[in-house]
This record gives sequence, structure tokens and C-alpha cells, in this order.
Amino acid sequence: MSSLRGVDAASAEVPDQADPAAEPESAAGRSVVAVVPAYNEAENIESVVRDAAEYVDKVVVVDDKSSDDTASVAEASDADVVSHPMNMGVGAAIHTGYQVAIREGFDLVVQIDADGQHDPSFIPEMLAKLDEDDADMVIGSRWLNSSYKEYSAVRRAGIRFFTLEANVLGGLSITDVTSGYRVYRVSMLEDLGRPENSHWALEQTLEAARKDYEITEVSVPMPTETEGSQFDVETFMKYPARMLLTTMKVLIFR
Repeated sequence: MSSLRGVDAASAEVPDQADPAAEPESAAGRSVVAVVPAYNEAENIESVVRDAAEYVDKVVVVDDKSSDDTASVAEASDADVVSHPMNMGVGAAIHTGYQVAIREGFDLVVQIDADGQHDPSFIPEMLAKLDEDDADMVIGSRWLNSSYKEYSAVRRAGIRFFTLEANVLGGLSITDVTSGYRVYRVSMLEDLGRPENSHWALEQTLEAARKDYEITEVSVPMPTETEGSQFDVETFMKYPARMLLTTMKVLIFR
């Protein structure tokens, strides 16, 4: 198990680069790694790793200083595990995973949640869509099927709110900017900055769009999130200020 040596996720201590000739390849001869950011998901991580491993060459779990056995369960499930020395948030966790993909020379990244919300059986379809649309990022969308109807009215309003912003400011035509189920070309990730923990998906999508990367979607049904992922009206009311900060960061600094 690897661990970070400081609070900057970019300085992650990751496994040594493997010999490319020794690595299996998939997706039309390209190497694919699944990045799974995880925090206190000991009950779910084994099945997520096992199911994702059927479609990728390696699964990397980034444990964000869980207080349960997430790291040890993931390691026992044959995932590569990188552990943060302190809880650093989802933006740091996914960035650490991207750094592993970059340093180990993978071509494609599949990002998947550790709570079981994202069905790994859709990975082949998402990889195929990447090629079909000659895209750099594929987002699994709940709005291209009826699963979004299971979400609360507040949740649906929040997703629509952020998606509208991404479409207006990024010149996009997508339906679900907040979805964390994504496929990326590593060449694009090398060109993007480290996302913040708050609204990382909006920030990442806006930056990619403004840098003229191609972004597309596929329909992926998803059940409602776990309790820890829910938010209420009070959280929704904080959106405008948070949106402004995220947007200004992309427009000015990226």
C-alpha cells in the first residue's frame, strides 16, 4: 500500500511505473485504469473493485484517510491502494488517482465511485463512446434515462443548475455535469489543473471545455446516492456563492 508524504496530492508517492510490455491492454490496444476515490467504504469497496476489474487493466483505490477498513479490504481485493495521510477531500483523491495513471503510462482512466452507485458493466459502452465521438471525456448521465426521477426535487434542481452553467459558459450540450462516472483520455488529464473539493465536476468540465476538449455523454442509470452524498435546501442555497468561486477560478486562472 502506498501513502502520501504531504498535504499536496500532486506529491503522492505512487507505485513505480510498471513495464508497459508486461501490462495487459484493453479498449482497442490501449491500457485502461479504474480510479476509485474512497472514504469509509469498507462495506462496498470489495464488490466495486471486483466488478470494475473485469473491464480494466488495473484498479487503483485512493483511500482518503478512512476511519474504517477501506484500504485493507481494497488491497485484499487485488486493487492497488494509495492512502492519503489525512482526509483531503474528493478533489485531492481523484487528482492522486490521475497522477498514478499519468506516471504509470496508462492511456485511459475510468473514474468510478466507491459506494456502488456506478455500475461497472457500463464501462465498455463508455469506452466505445469515447472512440465513436472522438471524445476526450465521456460522462455517464442520469438524465438520458429515467433514473434521475428517483432523486429529490432539490437534488434535481442542483444538477440542472450546474449543468446549465457548464453549457452556457463552456459551449456544451450535456445533461449531467455533476456525474462522477467518467472516462478520460490521460493526455487530457495531463493538461488540466487539480480540481477543488467543492464542485470538482463542474470545475473540471468547464476547464476541459474552455480548452477545447471534446466532451460527450452516455446513458447510465444510477440509484440515488448514499446518505452521505445527499444534501438539503440549506446546501442548495449555498450554490450561487460556490458556483461563483468555482467559475472565477476557471475563467481567470485556467
